[in-house]
Amino acid sequence: MCRYYIYDVILNIDHGRQSRAWSAVEGEAVIMMRALWSAASGMRAQQANVDAISNNLANVNTVGYKTEKPEFKSLLYQTIQTETTSANGAQKPISAQVGLGTRLASVTSHFGDGQLQDVESNSALAISGDGLFAVNGLDNQVYYTRNGDFYWSQGANGLTLCTSEGYQVMDTNGNEIILPDEVDASRVTVSTDGVIGYVDVQNQYVPLNQSVGLFQFNNDAGLEKIAGTYYVETPASGAPMNEATTAGLRRSRVSQGYLEGSNVQVADEMVNMIVAQRAYELNSRAITTSDTMLEQANNLKR
Repeated sequence: MCRYYIYDVILNIDHGRQSRAWSAVEGEAVIMMRALWSAASGMRAQQANVDAISNNLANVNTVGYKTEKPEFKSLLYQTIQTETTSANGAQKPISAQVGLGTRLASVTSHFGDGQLQDVESNSALAISGDGLFAVNGLDNQVYYTRNGDFYWSQGANGLTLCTSEGYQVMDTNGNEIILPDEVDASRVTVSTDGVIGYVDVQNQYVPLNQSVGLFQFNNDAGLEKIAGTYYVETPASGAPMNEATTAGLRRSRVSQGYLEGSNVQVADEMVNMIVAQRAYELNSRAITTSDTMLEQANNLKR
């Protein structure tokens, strides 16, 4: 147990007197000083900021990765003085409020396009625009992603377009994309609108009457990230809108044989890292300064 004697100056407005009072606070180093809590919350916030920046830099080469941006909000303000009137009745509109720090409000993904990368695979697909691929994830839950690193996998009914995790890619009707057994996967084509077909042995184009499903959301930032580059819809994101059936949507463009790289800007992230580091350092200095001030106040009692 520690005993801290905190020197408080209490101004008694009545009769114009000023009195000083000592308050002893017993407990496990309980220190009533706003600067300590504000600076501590600032350090926690900047730690979360650095965590997000580090994750962005770690995923700079991850296909379909979207930059994560932490957002912060102020904590409650303590009102020290409200608007009052002077002795002669004049209005004194000036108030005094002291902030109590900050906290992490959210970490959102920014869905700007990444750089397209040419790859030697005709099953690889990249999106330019606002659309997302839909895949049949765990427990038949629909996942949405910009990672178009797809493969043809042998299934019961033929070759099925899948992700590297084995999730089936969905078409515009929410069904699996399946090739008949007689179709050579290397001869499959996907148009910029996502229409799937193939070239037969007579070099004739044959449509498969299936198109890659592309979906948009009113609020991409409201999507919940579950793992890797996969997202699920939430009430905040709104329901998915099928580009093939929803009027008024700006259609996305599909590029076959390409993958979309991450949209992480390394230079920006390095600048953000330096700013976060300096902010963390300044908050730690504020804690050190507050601790020194408290020590000086405690010594006044001795």
